Amino acid sequence: MSVRPQQPTPLALAIMLAFAAPASALAQQAATLPAVTVSASALALGSDDMSTPVTVLEGEELVRAREATLGETLAGQPGITSSHFGAGASRPIIRGMDGPRVKVLSDGAEVQDASTISPDHAVAAEPMLSEQIEVLRGPSALAYGGGAVGGVVNVIDKKIPTRVPAKGFEGSAEVRANSAAREKAGAFEVTGGSGNIAFHAEGVKRDAKEYKVGSGWEGGSRVAGSYNKTDTGSVGVSWVGSRGFLGLAFTSQHAQYGLPGHNHEFESCHPHGAHLHCGGHEGHDHGAEEEHDHEHGSVPFVKLKSERWDVRGELRDPVPGFAKLRLRAAFTDYKHDEIEGAEIATTFKNKGHDARLEMEHHPLFGWRGVVGLQTSKRDFSALGEEAYVAPTVTKKHAAFLVEGYKLDQWRFEAGLRHEWQDITVDSATLQDRSAKGTSVSLGAVWKFAPQYSLGSTISRTHRLPSAEELYAHGVHMATATYELGNQNLGKETSNNIDLTLRKYAGATTFSASAYRNKVENYIFGSTLDSHEGFQLIQYAQRDATFTGVEGQVRQQLNPMFGASVFGDYVRAKLADGGGNLPRIPAQRLGVKFDANWQAWSGVAEFYRVGKQDKVAAFETATPGYNMLNLSANYDTRIGTTPAQFYVKANNLTNELAYSHTSFIKNAAPLTGRNVTVGMRVTF
Repeated sequence: MSVRPQQPTPLALAIMLAFAAPASALAQQAATLPAVTVSASALALGSDDMSTPVTVLEGEELVRAREATLGETLAGQPGITSSHFGAGASRPIIRGMDGPRVKVLSDGAEVQDASTISPDHAVAAEPMLSEQIEVLRGPSALAYGGGAVGGVVNVIDKKIPTRVPAKGFEGSAEVRANSAAREKAGAFEVTGGSGNIAFHAEGVKRDAKEYKVGSGWEGGSRVAGSYNKTDTGSVGVSWVGSRGFLGLAFTSQHAQYGLPGHNHEFESCHPHGAHLHCGGHEGHDHGAEEEHDHEHGSVPFVKLKSERWDVRGELRDPVPGFAKLRLRAAFTDYKHDEIEGAEIATTFKNKGHDARLEMEHHPLFGWRGVVGLQTSKRDFSALGEEAYVAPTVTKKHAAFLVEGYKLDQWRFEAGLRHEWQDITVDSATLQDRSAKGTSVSLGAVWKFAPQYSLGSTISRTHRLPSAEELYAHGVHMATATYELGNQNLGKETSNNIDLTLRKYAGATTFSASAYRNKVENYIFGSTLDSHEGFQLIQYAQRDATFTGVEGQVRQQLNPMFGASVFGDYVRAKLADGGGNLPRIPAQRLGVKFDANWQAWSGVAEFYRVGKQDKVAAFETATPGYNMLNLSANYDTRIGTTPAQFYVKANNLTNELAYSHTSFIKNAAPLTGRNVTVGMRVTF
């Protein structure tokens, strides 16, 4: 997170540029900066007190990073990439893990959509309406699910007011446009009220055409079907008292986006044991690349509708012995149609609720903690040509406890969670499943010197298999796969150790982490056979190990300039010589320069993504690429209204780049040169 220093006068600036300020003076200035409070941590800790690395995007940094999808918004952060699927769907991948291993929250309540089922399904969260985005791991993550082995992404918004504006109303508005997809987008949010009642309204409208890719792509200049149209609106009301608040909000989201690379040449493919039989197609090259010649209207697309109710409340000092009572609950009615031509080919529905109640107790023998209960239900169905998963109802219940203890320069944290899961399947040939799992995590942070800390966690967590992993059976054209579930799957057990060294204040700051995650009975899609890019996948279990490093070092060169080095690397392989896991991100290493002068700020970034040739069976290697990005912000006033103008240019060299984590990497390369301009006002 970058923080703008005090603005120097022109004379002072000239002197400072000629004679850089001493490092000790810069350190003293930086040391006064407050740590960011991490809302998703059960104990509302500062980022400097977390035992594992935490990523927090807010303010100008969030404005610079925001893209149309949550995955692309976070993809530039160390240790995080995305499941790039064209322009409309992209989910965060953390340390090589995605899908159900990464839990996405809306201010503490789970986002109920269909994005964990397949990478072509969008995440029903809107980055342009986010106030802060947090990514965390470790003991605090157990408050949200033992299966969140990769991590938790918490999107903080303003849809339910927590206070009444002092002047009666406040808000913001933003417009932006980009060149690669000829995107036009606008957003607003406003909060008003008086007495004990506060109201809020917000909305986003986005219209993006098919985007351009880097130079030299055989498929042309634009990715067919890569358009994205989104409309999101929300209204909320709260009662706010001296000891807390209780609020309700309704959110409606409509989206339409294309499915690049969708290929019907393999509709007749079906398994014969461990092999694919694609009668009539042998000897013909019907790879996904042929889909580039489709006209815009012939590419299948998703038409999405999500309606969500949120209830949030907090009460301070609810009963003796407890400091806070916190409620988060949501009900979602989600549906999307996959449309081919004028016909609905497949309809996905997900009606679900998620509710959690937690209480923070006052210190007891020095320990301060949170105890809570959580319950959720997901009623999922897929109907139509690609209904490759039988209708299921998944119920989960959990109890959790997170405790923290501080002793001199040490802080200890422990988390415990027990989950029960019941899956009912609507099928005469499939069996219902019940399972339970217990997860535990221990962490410690040692501030061994001023401005320095060393943090470590060890955890043993259980993830219970999802309905899709158990019951999938059918063709899935969006990912060019035939998926086979496995009713014999048991729970997977993750044994993780994480070590993080930080310097959190001064002219030099850094965070460097190393981790090793040995997963017993890791559940993955094992490719049994392939025909011209179409794969037969069966969910299987084998022991696996994830080992990696990630970090960033920043040096404040003088009051105007700063420089950073950042990077990440993850190695994921099956035990006993079983080979590599599929779609694991390649290593990344980059440099960044930031500058602040008066009302101006800017960032120049260059990074290298390496070649990924540690691939699984039937998987192709992905070449490396370079990426050069620039951005600048200008803060001013329009009358008395604060305003910010910004411009960012991504992939300035127009590099042709492929994402190894994508199922359709060859059909939908990453975006080419793209210039985004925008304006944001606050009132």
